[in-house]
Amino acid sequence: MTSRMTIGDFARATRLSAKALRFYHRAGVLEPAAVDPVNGYRLYEPDQIVDAQVVRQLRALSVPVETVREILSAPAVETRHRLISAHLVRLESELAATRAAVSALRGLLTDPPTHLEVEHRSVPATPALVVRQSIRLDDLGAWYVGASAELEAARAHLGQEAAGPLGGIWDTGLFLDERGEAALFAPLTTLDHRPTPTGRVRTELLPAVDLAVAVHRGPDETMAQTYGALGAYVAEHELGVEGPVRETYLETCTPGSPDVVTEVGWPIFRTTR
Repeated sequence: MTSRMTIGDFARATRLSAKALRFYHRAGVLEPAAVDPVNGYRLYEPDQIVDAQVVRQLRALSVPVETVREILSAPAVETRHRLISAHLVRLESELAATRAAVSALRGLLTDPPTHLEVEHRSVPATPALVVRQSIRLDDLGAWYVGASAELEAARAHLGQEAAGPLGGIWDTGLFLDERGEAALFAPLTTLDHRPTPTGRVRTELLPAVDLAVAVHRGPDETMAQTYGALGAYVAEHELGVEGPVRETYLETCTPGSPDVVTEVGWPIFRTTR
């Protein structure tokens, strides 16, 4: 007959504290083999050591207790793998976001923006293929990827020559309320022969606008520095007006690419030409 282990011996064997073992018992994650009805002492079987080690490793990876319980109770190995893989994907996403935040913070500490070259530009009304949608700010990256692919496919399908790089128009509400209208556009040479819309793509004549324009060079994560410097410049030297910000993607339209070059246009009221 196999001898059962006291909670002290089991804690020593698994490197889980008695406090943690009691918590996992209450949570239904790792229940002892028996509980003495007289003194309430928890007793464990030696073959529970492996489960305890799995719990410790999963919790070290910040797997929620509920998910740990699902993993241990799953009868099929495939289900366990699926649950663990899903959590690893979440961890990788969080790690990427953390790295981006660290990169942006290091940039502010080691290379704070000191001088910004600003160009004043009057953009005429522009014919374009456009994808518009009200979205959440958190969804902007994924939305951008899908919309840009649709625009490129539509332009190729309709035989429209590119009249310039892709651009984005971001409503103020997208930043102020974390939800607002986003528009991605591909300039056309003319709207004389309007093509039939495909999917979410429509043809529009984008309105003329006066902009204060600055160029951002670097990863998407450091874009906020350019926005901040340009916003401060407009506040000090220009008459800013209500209206969406325009971006023009000069090089590498994939968000997060280290060699992206983006023009950021802030709407202004020009008094001189």
